[in-house]
Amino acid sequence: MSSKTELPPPSADPSVLLSYPAPHVLLVTINRVRQMNSIPMPVHWHLHRVFEWFDREPTLRVAVITGAGPKSFCAGQDLIEMGKRDPKEMEEKPYLAMHPPTGFAGVSRRLGKKPVIAAVNGFALGGGFEIVLNCDMVVASPTATFGLPEALRGIYAGAGGLPRLVRNVGLPLASEISMAARTLSAKEALQFQLINHISSSQDTCVPEAVKLAAKVADISPDSIVITRAALRETWETSSIERAYQNIDDRMKRGLMEGENSREGLTAFREKRKPVWKASKL
Repeated sequence: MSSKTELPPPSADPSVLLSYPAPHVLLVTINRVRQMNSIPMPVHWHLHRVFEWFDREPTLRVAVITGAGPKSFCAGQDLIEMGKRDPKEMEEKPYLAMHPPTGFAGVSRRLGKKPVIAAVNGFALGGGFEIVLNCDMVVASPTATFGLPEALRGIYAGAGGLPRLVRNVGLPLASEISMAARTLSAKEALQFQLINHISSSQDTCVPEAVKLAAKVADISPDSIVITRAALRETWETSSIERAYQNIDDRMKRGLMEGENSREGLTAFREKRKPVWKASKL
């Protein structure tokens, strides 16, 4: 796909690579191989800007996030960088000592409008696992490993992952992962419904995630936005009927009066492939 977008992406950062592997799909690659794709504070803020731009960019519908290299998706916070911080600089730039409001890598607490798929090509530890826990779908390499080792370092998983882990797998397993440093293999993560698929090989992890993203990107962008919102609302509120009412009241009219719903129904009647327009929801 052409990299031409209607809105310019954030200024380039060598720690984050952006590419466009399929129509309407953004691939975000954490590019710090020597550091096991651990992330320093300034890069969290850069990724926050990337995903804010992604939500605004009309030509993009789905994002995939992965890590560069064969070993690590993301090994969490760059603790070496953290230990080298200049206290005076931290006083002058306090934001460098905290994650953005969207959390670790701009993803772990992100609400957003459009879905993000994780392509977990290796270790997903600490904040790397917290990224995964808030993604909409996950494709993992057979070599992937998931864990929250923060307690071993005298800290804790403070980027939003703990409540999401409890919500997804229940308190007993979440407690063992976060307090006894249990790690999960890709097979275990699939068993506990933390991921969608295990790729056929490590090399095919990203292509398979892109293929999944392309399936999502092929449907109406309005349908993507409202369906994701309904799923997230239910996950957040734990009330099935309240979640339905909230989304129905807030978004249904815009969907049904929009040009994509008309196009979808017309294309079905005319037995042709619909031509979607950028979402205005």
